[in-house]
Amino acid sequence: MSDSLSNVTFTRRQMLAAAGSAVVLGFSARAALADVAATEKAISEVVGDKTLNKGRVDLTLPEIAENGSMVPLEVEVESPMTESDHVKAVHVFAEGNPSPEVAIFHFTPANGRAWASTRIRLAKTQDIVAVAEMSDGSMYTARQEVRVTIGGCGG
Repeated sequence: MSDSLSNVTFTRRQMLAAAGSAVVLGFSARAALADVAATEKAISEVVGDKTLNKGRVDLTLPEIAENGSMVPLEVEVESPMTESDHVKAVHVFAEGNPSPEVAIFHFTPANGRAWASTRIRLAKTQDIVAVAEMSDGSMYTARQEVRVTIGGCGG
């Protein structure tokens, strides 16, 4: 270290302010990368070369979320949930978030019902996409737009 820097001292407040600025700057750069193409890429990594079918997936979200930091989400997939015919997983994606992957729910026939409920954060108005992966390898999807008035991911 040079002598000119060895005598520099920072107060606790200055260190916290600098650390907070670094976090805000890092988040802003990450948020700029979010787009529909990133979501499509993430979905294609789950689906692969399989056909994505509509139906069987019921995605329940509010049409308008007044606060994007706590948006209720329910997803249910129509399935007999037997050893030979059941839902293996449901992947949930948000097209406008810094990271498109929002949640993954894993199921077995022991669940008896392919249903899950949670709360998610949404940065802005966007489509939410659920992809259900079935035991026979088939894939089903549902999509719903949620209008966000106050963003939950820093916006």
